[in-house]
Amino acid sequence: MQQLPVIQDQIIQAHNLTYEFNSYDNQIRILQGLNLNISAGEKVAIIGSSGSGKSTLLSLLAGLDIPSSGSVMIQNIPFSRLDEDGRAAIRAKSMGFVFQSFQLLPSLTALENVMLPLQLKNHANAEALSLASLNKVGLSARIQHYPKQLSGGEQQRVAIARAFSTQPAILFADEPTGNLDSTTGQMIIDLLFKMNAEAGTTLVLVTHDVHLANRCQRQLKLENGVLTELVDA
Repeated sequence: MQQLPVIQDQIIQAHNLTYEFNSYDNQIRILQGLNLNISAGEKVAIIGSSGSGKSTLLSLLAGLDIPSSGSVMIQNIPFSRLDEDGRAAIRAKSMGFVFQSFQLLPSLTALENVMLPLQLKNHANAEALSLASLNKVGLSARIQHYPKQLSGGEQQRVAIARAFSTQPAILFADEPTGNLDSTTGQMIIDLLFKMNAEAGTTLVLVTHDVHLANRCQRQLKLENGVLTELVDA
């Protein structure tokens, strides 16, 4: 497999990325020869119609899936060639995630949910960092509440606090406002970009929301497995 050239300011590189799977007797190709470079600190939106492969691309960049062919490099490390333990180690060190479905553990309080990734890293200041992160999202009074005791917007704020608590180099967000009403969604958008600006994190955002995509520096449209950059007229 061809080795990608090392480009110092590019935190994510995807080269000739293809993803396909077999469905009964048919081979379904989701991504086809896709190339992508994202520089450190950039805010990039990946847009496209439902079923276009946006979430698949995010999963490949985050190492949650592996490509059928091609390669992904994260911080100049051949990420997609690592085994699952190797990819998990990079995710724990360098990545944060915000999902449409919040992905909070129902048996843990808000504080415990935020602390979890820090505890998995044996961080000595897990509780203090988690409390600070929850304070930033305005949930200091809700730290002992369980997810079922929180509104959808509050749950997503916990998820954002958890994502930023580990001070990730890259934040992946997959339809972060998809399960929220428009007013709550706008509040979450503002919060996400405020915290991202403060942390200087690279943001890769999958969305169908035009207003959300417009907050990013770059918009990439995925259609028929091909990625095209949208340029303002």
